[in-house]
Amino acid sequence: MTTAASPAKKHPELTTLTLWIMTIATGLIVANLYYNQPLLEDIARTFHTTKGKAGQVSILTQVGYATGMLFLAPLADMVKRKRLMVIVFAFIVLSLIITAMAPSINVLIIASFFLGASSMIPQLLVPMAAHLAKPHERGKKIGVVMGGLLIGILLSRTVSGYIGEYFGWRAVFYAAAIIMLVLWLMIGLFLPEVEPDYKGSYKKLMGSLITLVKEEPKLRLAALRGALCFACFSAFWTTIVFLLKQNFDMGSAVAGEFGLVGAFGAIAAGMMGRLSDRMDAYKLSGFTLMLILVSFIIFIFSGHSIIGLIIGVIVLDMGVQATHISNQSIIFTLKPEARNRINTVYMVSYFMGGSVGTLFATQLWNNYQWNGVCITGITLSVITLIIHFANNPKAETKPLNA
Repeated sequence: MTTAASPAKKHPELTTLTLWIMTIATGLIVANLYYNQPLLEDIARTFHTTKGKAGQVSILTQVGYATGMLFLAPLADMVKRKRLMVIVFAFIVLSLIITAMAPSINVLIIASFFLGASSMIPQLLVPMAAHLAKPHERGKKIGVVMGGLLIGILLSRTVSGYIGEYFGWRAVFYAAAIIMLVLWLMIGLFLPEVEPDYKGSYKKLMGSLITLVKEEPKLRLAALRGALCFACFSAFWTTIVFLLKQNFDMGSAVAGEFGLVGAFGAIAAGMMGRLSDRMDAYKLSGFTLMLILVSFIIFIFSGHSIIGLIIGVIVLDMGVQATHISNQSIIFTLKPEARNRINTVYMVSYFMGGSVGTLFATQLWNNYQWNGVCITGITLSVITLIIHFANNPKAETKPLNA
């Protein structure tokens, strides 16, 4: 990897105010990626298209997010991080406005791609929190910021479901544009600047991603594990709105309410950040991966049971999000000077997995309905567990303060 080690730089303290701004911003920005999921039924009706075509809005949003992380997030190791965020914010606002005004489904799909690509800022904030935190409490601080991200993912569906039900799906994206303008100001005024550690060209910076993948087996395992888990997560959350409409005659508002249920799982998962400071993250991941498998077993018997779906949502979200935090606790110990690039490799894999899960779920729904989605989730969960236990490290994972 071509880097020039620079002298250790004194970086700002991670104050309580800074941590809360990062946490709130992470949750509200990542919400942009999920507003459309409870609205797919309404979007399909607006443009007189199929559910499969409407599902491309969600797919391209996630592909865009992965693209933004791949080509923009590594720059945070090379340029000033706050400056990069302030520039990218302009594209978030513009993309939201175009999304809200989209005259056709194809324009909406394209705008959704750029919305996803520009909403990669949380993947600058999480490594930034790891960078600013004291080593002995890094897992705890990552857990706080990740708690904001996870709750943003889940509550975004609740908010968009309600707004979409009563004001139309376009109102969701106009409201999001206003929120982003406020956040833009907060980031510019209150977030500290972090100087880059990487000295070299953008071409070499991107080439170093391949080197990291080759040199870090723990990164490869975490990336594959994360991709498969998020494929399960996305398969469920993309199709739940179709199930609720078909079996319960419920609209987008009720689909969004399931985000409130999932938030309980996310809050519980946030505690894993503290646990990852104290115990072996590999063993912790084995337990959390089992939760995902259990959730889809519950789902396959709950196609006509709201209570069963609620229980399954809590178990699924707890398993997926806790595994995610455990994965990040592992990868952020590897190369401190390359945290943004390491996070890029992991998160690009993560969201590409989500895109595949969404694609499979929307296509399987057309042919096999809910059982097809659940069988996909069970299959992916079993594959993930096999990969995890087949790669049992001989040495224990280093603690975060190593």
